[in-house]
Amino acid sequence: MHPDHTPQWPVEVHQPTPIPSPVVHSAPVVPVQPGTVPTVASIVLPDGRVVTGYAIDHPQPQPVTDPPAVSRTAVNVALGGVGFFAVCGGLLLLTSFIAALTAFIGQLIILAAVIFGGWIAVQVLSTSGHREGGTTVNIRRAVIKRNHFHG
Repeated sequence: MHPDHTPQWPVEVHQPTPIPSPVVHSAPVVPVQPGTVPTVASIVLPDGRVVTGYAIDHPQPQPVTDPPAVSRTAVNVALGGVGFFAVCGGLLLLTSFIAALTAFIGQLIILAAVIFGGWIAVQVLSTSGHREGGTTVNIRRAVIKRNHFHG
């Protein structure tokens, strides 16, 4: 600009505003469980400063769940009882089957004895009675000398 020349519009002068340095406070000591390290979070503020610190996890309430209507133990006991009665029923049927089979075999043995005994009785009784045909041997006239039979 020339010294004789004055600007036609008003001039505003802006002076930078100093940002006061943050006051350093000592951070409280956070108790840490042994073996766990808390997470560190950094936040950038709108004026460009960065704030770093430990993230605090807020405890979350557990979701409310309804207890089951029937306990697992009761269900297991009931299923065990059903299985036990099913096995007992099967064993009862098995023993009934074995008893029936034994009785049937016993009746077959008795029937065979009666039939065979009747056949033997018929054979014995038919030889002592009336004969039709066959060979007749007369041993009255035989001579026995010195334990030898001469016919």
